[in-house]
Amino acid sequence: MLRVSALWRYPVKSLRGERVETSRITRHGLVGDRAFGIVDLETGHVLTARREPRLLFATARWHDGDVRITSPEDQPLDTDDELSDWLGRRVRLTRAAEHGGVYENPSDSERETEWVTWQGPGHAWHDSGRTRVSLVSTASLGAWASERFRSNVLLEGSDEDALVGREARLGTATLAVNTRVGRCVMVTRSQPGLEVDREVLRTIHRERDGNLAVGALVMVPGVVSVGDRLTPLT
Repeated sequence: MLRVSALWRYPVKSLRGERVETSRITRHGLVGDRAFGIVDLETGHVLTARREPRLLFATARWHDGDVRITSPEDQPLDTDDELSDWLGRRVRLTRAAEHGGVYENPSDSERETEWVTWQGPGHAWHDSGRTRVSLVSTASLGAWASERFRSNVLLEGSDEDALVGREARLGTATLAVNTRVGRCVMVTRSQPGLEVDREVLRTIHRERDGNLAVGALVMVPGVVSVGDRLTPLT
């Protein structure tokens, strides 16, 4: 049996998120999750911790349909100018809309030289159109900190991979679990309380074919709370 151990939302792509006890789930995911992204004005790309690791040290909190960002020193970053000054590049905080953003990833996670780009889906700053809610089990994480993987739902139990291709009820929502989540260099980055660890990604590629966690689309919106069961339906 799988049960919800923790819920996370990340109001700004690649920034630190916040734990919640309960959340509505819409067609686009947990309310407030990946609702904003930081766009590099020079490239037009969505800036992520793959390119700018410092993002993992700032914190975003969802507040009345908007977001509040604080620096690693807990100072407010309320404007694009303040964000730009902090990062040393011109950026714009952008709310998710119908058209998604352009993302990038190094093709070689060790040397991080050649980068590939792709177009993401609309309505939330997700890398892939196949995932609106991500789920990972405590068994799959083992000794790794869940914060490295930024999944929305931490499940007490094991074998979430067996859900791929099935529908499941999570709280009062229904999810279609349709993919394993491929991992990139971002899981190796340092963040508060965690050091750089390249062995994490090497191990995932060696032992899990490059995947950790599963991604789902939302078939029926609803509400989920810590302690709820995840129940396979098909």
